[in-house]
Amino acid sequence: MITLTLPDGATRQFDGPIDGHAFATSISKSLAKKALAWKVNGELIDLAMAVDADAEVAVVTAADAEGVELMRHDCAHVLAEAVQELFPGTQVTIGPVIEDGFYYDFARQAPFSLDDLEAIEKRMKEIVDRNEDIVREEWQRDAAVAHFRDIGEAYKAEIIAAIPADQTITVYRQGDWKDLCRGPHLPSTGKLGKAFKLTKLAGAYWRGDSNNEMLQRIYGTCWGNEKDLKAYLHMVEEAEKRDHRKLGREMDLFHFQEEAQGSVFWHAKGYTIWQQLEQYIRRRLGQHDYQEVKTPQLLDKRFWEQSGHWEKFRENMFVVPDEVPSDDEGAVVSPEADLMAIKPMNCPAHVQIFKQGIKSYRDLPIRMAEFGCCHRNEPHGALHGLMRVRQMTQDDAHIFCREDQIISEAVDFCGLVTQVYEDLGFEDVSVALALRPETRAGDDAVWDRAEQGLRDALTEVGLDWEELPGEGAFYGPKIEYHLRDAIGRTWQCGTLQLDFVLPERLDASYIGEDGNKHRPVMLHRAVLGSMERFLGMMIESYAGKMPLWLAPEQVVVCPITSDADDYAHQAVAALEAQGLRARADTRNEKINYKVREHSVAKVPVILAVGMREAEESTVSMRRLGSKDQNVVGLEDAVRALAEEATPPDLRS
Repeated sequence: MITLTLPDGATRQFDGPIDGHAFATSISKSLAKKALAWKVNGELIDLAMAVDADAEVAVVTAADAEGVELMRHDCAHVLAEAVQELFPGTQVTIGPVIEDGFYYDFARQAPFSLDDLEAIEKRMKEIVDRNEDIVREEWQRDAAVAHFRDIGEAYKAEIIAAIPADQTITVYRQGDWKDLCRGPHLPSTGKLGKAFKLTKLAGAYWRGDSNNEMLQRIYGTCWGNEKDLKAYLHMVEEAEKRDHRKLGREMDLFHFQEEAQGSVFWHAKGYTIWQQLEQYIRRRLGQHDYQEVKTPQLLDKRFWEQSGHWEKFRENMFVVPDEVPSDDEGAVVSPEADLMAIKPMNCPAHVQIFKQGIKSYRDLPIRMAEFGCCHRNEPHGALHGLMRVRQMTQDDAHIFCREDQIISEAVDFCGLVTQVYEDLGFEDVSVALALRPETRAGDDAVWDRAEQGLRDALTEVGLDWEELPGEGAFYGPKIEYHLRDAIGRTWQCGTLQLDFVLPERLDASYIGEDGNKHRPVMLHRAVLGSMERFLGMMIESYAGKMPLWLAPEQVVVCPITSDADDYAHQAVAALEAQGLRARADTRNEKINYKVREHSVAKVPVILAVGMREAEESTVSMRRLGSKDQNVVGLEDAVRALAEEATPPDLRS
């Protein structure tokens, strides 16, 4: 007799071993029809695999995240089968699950086309209709190598040959097609359904090495049902429309060029948004008693060795030689001279400011902020507009406090970050606690204290959170704030990291109440994170339609005829007198042309004026995204727009 316990605590007993399908059927026929796999003591396995001892179990369906991931795994296999049916001689390599989908890399001389994707997708649906059984087989390694080599699958044979000889090889067969795989898999291709779509083509080097052959990668997405697929495709379509790089060009905000890979050329309009956001954050920091500082860009290698960043972060640092004068003209690099590194983060430099002078326990907490310009040597292929750059500015701050102040400081930070996100229009915020990574500084006892300190802080604030094992920084765990934007994407922005390690490494101390030296706790925190990335995210979330207080050009006054030019300038003067960023467009163009052009540039408010408006001291107001026009008095318009354009922290 074996006892199987369900997630809700209910139990079922069976006389002997039972597989997943039979177990699901024992609950209900409808569940058995939906079942894709099952979990036994937390491990996802095939429905065909049996349990012969007491266990905790759960049936997995397309309604579960694990079920959708399993479907994506199988969709990659169905893709590979379809490709080899349509294009004989194509070799398969690897096909993993990725976020929101999957891909498979193929070795084929002729390139795939977009038309080929349509044919492949059609064949995939035919394979689903065949409802081919998916069967797990165990092979001896050398036999598997020989088999795949004999059928012309050199890449697959190479993968298998790298597996230790004493390990059992698992091969999954769907119909007559087979592939090396650990599994688990669906019971048949029919269980996959048709909520999938192939999305794009790309090149990829074998094993990610540019010295190897170039393969062809086909990407796809797969979901548990058609509704979720349509929602995802709509989100992708919206994301393409909202791409910050496209909007940046249309709105004349910034640009990139080859001569400065990963660095942003901010134009006047883009930098206006930057300045408004920075000034807003600076005012919020002042309300929470932060001191703003500025630290050097270039620091000696020994400094980074002491902090631990040289060992953990060296490959991402820009390093330059320290040149010293020579006896002749010019400068030479002394063999004894140390290297210098451009700072990739601000925290070690802030410790140096803390260390100047003797600090007492009465001085703590010290909250030290910097809009610090940092550089990280990101690979060229990883760069992505404002979202992934080499030169970034962080709204960085570090709080030096006593251990008994951790919770109160975390509570204060949570209040700050919640207020900022609310002011910026982000209301859907989730929290995660990233725990110790495999490679880290400090011993386990220190990490235990740090992780529990952040748990206690989150509990005190009353926040729910998800724990992320292995995702912490190398010197400490961190609280992460994830924002959901207007089209449902999530972005990790704010962080609070608790660090006992860096103050020890850099010998920071304060005099305690007992008269002895103590190490401060260091809280690394950011609200926006990278200014560049946050602005990119905001541009996309707002689709370029920035709130009035952030818009680079808030109002454009457009005279309908040249007779109204003087009145347009009077209107601009009235707007500017109330602090609004306004200008008159007196070009000899038709009013519809002007409206269209300023709408593309995402100007929030357009005021059209003619001789009637001039005589009556009115304006015809048009809002971005609306075709309606409202005629209002100039004074009323200025007053209302000035109130609306007031930054949220300055409103009464």
